[in-house]
Amino acid sequence: MIPKIPFIIYGADYNPEQWPETLWPEDMRLMRDCGVNLVHVGIFAWSKLNPKPGVYDFNWLDRILDLLAENGIYAGLATATASPPAWLARLHPDSLPVDAAGTRLSHGSRQHYTPNSNAYWTHASALVEQLAIRYAQHPALAEWHVNNEYGCHVQLSFGEEDALAWRQWLIERYSDLDTLNEAWGTSFWSQVYHQWEEIGTPCKMPYQPNPAMALDYKRFFSDAFRELFRREKAILRRLTPEVPVTTNFMGLFPTIDQFSWADDLDFAALDSYPDPKDATNPFGLPISHDLTRGIKQAPFVLMEQVTSQVNWRPTNHLKAPGQMRLWSLQSVARGGDGIMFFQWRKSRYGAEKYHGAMVPHTPPEQSREYEESRRLGHDLQRLAPVRGSQVQAETAILYDWSNRWLLEAESAPRRFDYEGIVGEFHTALLRGGITADISPAERDLSAYRLVIAPLAYIVSEKAADNLRRFVANGGTLIMSFFSGVVDDRGHIALGGYPGKLRDLFGLWVEEWEPLEEGNPVELSMGDAVTTGSIFSERIHLEGAEVVADYASGRFAGEPAICRNRHGKGEAFYISTLPASDFLAPWMASVATQSGVARPIGQPPAGLEVVERVKGSERFLFLLNHNPHPIECQAKEINGLDLLTGASVGPTATLAPYGAMVIQQ
Repeated sequence: MIPKIPFIIYGADYNPEQWPETLWPEDMRLMRDCGVNLVHVGIFAWSKLNPKPGVYDFNWLDRILDLLAENGIYAGLATATASPPAWLARLHPDSLPVDAAGTRLSHGSRQHYTPNSNAYWTHASALVEQLAIRYAQHPALAEWHVNNEYGCHVQLSFGEEDALAWRQWLIERYSDLDTLNEAWGTSFWSQVYHQWEEIGTPCKMPYQPNPAMALDYKRFFSDAFRELFRREKAILRRLTPEVPVTTNFMGLFPTIDQFSWADDLDFAALDSYPDPKDATNPFGLPISHDLTRGIKQAPFVLMEQVTSQVNWRPTNHLKAPGQMRLWSLQSVARGGDGIMFFQWRKSRYGAEKYHGAMVPHTPPEQSREYEESRRLGHDLQRLAPVRGSQVQAETAILYDWSNRWLLEAESAPRRFDYEGIVGEFHTALLRGGITADISPAERDLSAYRLVIAPLAYIVSEKAADNLRRFVANGGTLIMSFFSGVVDDRGHIALGGYPGKLRDLFGLWVEEWEPLEEGNPVELSMGDAVTTGSIFSERIHLEGAEVVADYASGRFAGEPAICRNRHGKGEAFYISTLPASDFLAPWMASVATQSGVARPIGQPPAGLEVVERVKGSERFLFLLNHNPHPIECQAKEINGLDLLTGASVGPTATLAPYGAMVIQQ
């Protein structure tokens, strides 16, 4: 990923401009002690680098980059465009974002810009050009960090510059108003447009906005942020063609369609901040890692996490001793070739002064926070052989940002938690020791044996053909309730759901009944009995066989889970969400029947098992998420534990929050 760093990346965001220069040499000593090899510099330094329009001050940055180079530490140099200086807001107030109610947001926090502002881009591009010219040949420069967490705080803006860019995006997408009116269904509520200038933004309205319009507006904003990234990258590529360029995403965060950025990124990067209070469900954590690996189907960098505790939740729980190390190794297990933190030094002032860091407010070498960071750095050095290996999953879970956006905009039968429902299926796989890629529905699926499509509300023509081809060629597909209901414009699939996939599943859905929380239905599968939650549906069979029936509720005695043969493969339809104690073993059974291999079979409770492969080498990660020791026995546990240098197998005993990385 970063040619100058031929080992696992380790480091943090570094903000030396916030500290006395006399402290910088001590930072270098501590970084060397921790094994830090990369720091991101200048992420929020625009106002210091560019104090006035056309005026630049790089002297302090020269000195810190020189100091890093002298100490053998590389820099991921940020373009600093995430938070514009006060003078930009003063001179160009139209660069500031506007909320749905029409209020213009002000300078004084961060990300106070709209991506559709010409003034913002004019000054941002000038800064990027100056940075690239000045540091193109600097020995410390190893990577470019463009902007930061696009869309984190300003997900949408509704100002006049946004409206102008929005109309241009619509012209490019639809070409003419007849096509747009048909796609949006504007004959409903007298919304037909006769001039492009009549189209406003889906801001605050008397009642619900047109859902197709709201969906397109979120697509437009994802594209607007991507266009900003592309423009910055074009400057950097022209002036520093050999230096990789990336930006950092935030897992399942709703703003950006990350799959659409795959070709623009040299490598993908993740910011991950799971809440330690959820540690009893560790398998809810790694979905973001699997998603980020899936963007480019390649190793990624965990660009931000916290050493101890964040500062922005109502209650900021502290990670238990060993938990930060375990979660960091979990990221490596799932394809991370870099582990980094926000930030190096814990701030003295500002909104994030209580956010954890590698160097705390207390004397570092007397603190658990620093010592755990130091230990992790040395662990990662031992894991150098893992770098460049791949997670080779035989299972995929489909994820679609447009699907999520439309579900949020529609008046559906109930308010669905798309992220949570996808997470239920992901967790069920992990409990069965199965690693899954996260993939868009239109990507080639031929490498997989099993594909899961939770709450696939939107199914495009291309996606339908792709899924049908996958099953016909021998794959197994599991699709959940409320799927195949609309096309990618949000138009209902008439004739029975799941619409275009009715033949694939050998059934059609007539109607549905949402289920209240705490009031599940019973399901029966032979002698097995479980419950279903969230949703239930009335199914009519057209060739499918029944796997499980409803035993209670509105549809008692009718099919709940069905299976249909199609070509060489088979497709399962689940019309409710089965309880986790049923879903996990049932999906593991389907996976086994589909030929999906598991590294050690069924793991003990709380043990996460992931395998990475490089040529003939295999690296087996065993991660104990329990606060107590566990023992695991399997013939596949056989080799050298890279973390300790000891031979292991066929029995492994792991300490509380302990880990092994077994080279085979």
